[in-house]
Amino acid sequence: MPFVELDTSLPAERLPPGLAQTLCAATADILGKPAERVNVTVRSGLAMVLSGSAEPCAQLVVSSIGVVGTAEQNKGHSARFFDVLTAQLGLGPERIVIRFYPLEPWQIGKNRTVMTFL
Repeated sequence: MPFVELDTSLPAERLPPGLAQTLCAATADILGKPAERVNVTVRSGLAMVLSGSAEPCAQLVVSSIGVVGTAEQNKGHSARFFDVLTAQLGLGPERIVIRFYPLEPWQIGKNRTVMTFL
């Protein structure tokens, strides 16, 4: 059950229509998870500073069970997420940062229990 959170200083009107759905499909493909399990949040128009600069930027947080736990996994995921983000946002890769967080099944609540028991 991947969670993807995109924060950007770009105003909403500069984001492509359907960006959340595009990120959902891309995440499913990149992480090898069903799209029905992917959760996406997009927040735009934020006051952000990246590497000391307030120029337009974005931060992506990717959390998931079992597929973001190693440097080798995340190296491949990073390249593919950067391809999507640079194309969708029109930002250079130097204005984007990605954080990966591995999750355990007991850390995600769903249907009145946790994923461990589903």
